[in-house]
Amino acid sequence: MAARTHALLVLSQVPGIGPHRLRSLVAHFGDASRVAGASARELLAVEGIERKTAAIIASFFRGSRAAAELFAADQLLRLERLGGRLVTLWDHDYPSHLTTIFDPPPFLFLRGTLDTADNSSIALVGTRTPSPYGVLMAERFAEGLAALGIPVVSGLARGIDTVAHAASVRAGNRTLAVIGSGLDVLYPGENAPLAERIVGRGALLSEFPLGTKPDAVNFPRRNRIVSGMTLGTVVIETATDGGAMITAGLAADQGREVFAVPSAAGGRRPSGTNLLIKEGKAKLTESIDDILVELAPRLKSILPPDDARRGAPAPALTLFEQQLVEMLGSDPVHIDTLAARTGFSVADALVHLLALEFKGIVRQRPGKVFVRR
Repeated sequence: MAARTHALLVLSQVPGIGPHRLRSLVAHFGDASRVAGASARELLAVEGIERKTAAIIASFFRGSRAAAELFAADQLLRLERLGGRLVTLWDHDYPSHLTTIFDPPPFLFLRGTLDTADNSSIALVGTRTPSPYGVLMAERFAEGLAALGIPVVSGLARGIDTVAHAASVRAGNRTLAVIGSGLDVLYPGENAPLAERIVGRGALLSEFPLGTKPDAVNFPRRNRIVSGMTLGTVVIETATDGGAMITAGLAADQGREVFAVPSAAGGRRPSGTNLLIKEGKAKLTESIDDILVELAPRLKSILPPDDARRGAPAPALTLFEQQLVEMLGSDPVHIDTLAARTGFSVADALVHLLALEFKGIVRQRPGKVFVRR
């Protein structure tokens, strides 16, 4: 195993050998170590390897591989000290959905564990500067997925990513963080304690070598892994030019489901989630049930039977939520009336009502009126 991963890391250092060519070479020769002994003529038989590249590879292994050998040995030693390992595209526990995307990473640096349950995972992504509403929704969705045993994938960035991971860990659920730097260069730094908790309840993953800094160009590549290893991506709150919009686009390109949690109209910034819904690029998503409608057939192996779900205890309510529930029945009540009766501000009442929607107790109808389900 160590020799095979060492050979892969060496091969990744050949000039001009990106992920696609590396995959082609291993597929053709059966093992990265066999590429070293191949002639230029043999290399030309590999898909995507033209004459110039074949000459570069042959020359590299004839005399200029020393630095690559040192790089590979150093990476594996440092990874071992971190308690991690390299999981490759050809390993049985490599994320299966990731193998189907256009550009799967040939290997991933990993701390923690991968599990067959991760094949049923959902990505939760969003802005680095969430509103209280965005934080609430991220927590509610993470907790809802945890209740069903569905792992949560995100990117460990500030904001929605952090909230989603933290809520998943608190709920005792598996969560996987895909980062845009080396495993030893955590960004943001304040998430280091959270990262350790994630390792204990799931995995920390990166396609970037140890020591790689969190440069901006790394994050779109990171995002394709977040979306690619999941059944669907939920965008919770984002600006129209936010990084979560890139993830949503990648998810759609990869044939994954895209869900968007609507934001209130008239916000300070244009809402990326509302734009996704308006343009038909995402399913309007107000609760976990909206996700299950689309994905239930693919989640049969992990979801409890319908009877078990129906028999689940009623969700706990906060004091504020209970006050609102007592004001509601089958007749619709406007948000202004509810706020006046409870003494809440309209903004606070909306936050609590949205939480009740998520719990399946309240339904909002057009015109900002609410009814009991």
